[in-house]
Amino acid sequence: MNCALCNDKVCYQGKDCTKIKNRVMEEYKKESNKKIMKVASYIEANYYMKYTRLEELIKFCQEIGFNHLGIAFCIGLEQEARTLYEILERYFKVDSVCCKICGIDKSALNFPKIKQYRYEATCNPIGQAILLNNKKTNLNIIFGLCIGHDILFSKYSDAPVTNLVVKDRVLAHNPMGVLSSRYYQKKMLNPKK
Repeated sequence: MNCALCNDKVCYQGKDCTKIKNRVMEEYKKESNKKIMKVASYIEANYYMKYTRLEELIKFCQEIGFNHLGIAFCIGLEQEARTLYEILERYFKVDSVCCKICGIDKSALNFPKIKQYRYEATCNPIGQAILLNNKKTNLNIIFGLCIGHDILFSKYSDAPVTNLVVKDRVLAHNPMGVLSSRYYQKKMLNPKK
């Protein structure tokens, strides 16, 4: 199965090309999954093309009853994280954790450094998750964590996780730019050997 290469997308009209429909339906009947999907569907149906992702996040949390949010943010987005915090704290209890917490030296873990001659603290997604777990957040928001760091944060987070900003230093945190720009498409589809 390779849906990205399918031209028909008849699943949109109800056709099942898989053999997992019954199994999936059982999972959606579980109360916690059903609640998330129902609220997500409610937001899509009522605010389609009306709300930004941030507005959808706020509405989703209100509808589902999440009242304590965690923000795991990249230090490179500290100003934006402050603004996000100030917006969300109007509606929820919010805890935020910077990626450099604990100040762990990259050299201590034998990690590569950007500049060899200086001290560099490694990002610490496991520490971010542990601190937000200790705060008992209902939902954690990834806000610009690096590739890999986002994966570890999600792995160690006790609360469900959503992404609000995905790190892309080249494209101003808009990774979709690669897929919607014919220049980047050409570069990515025809890489230099």
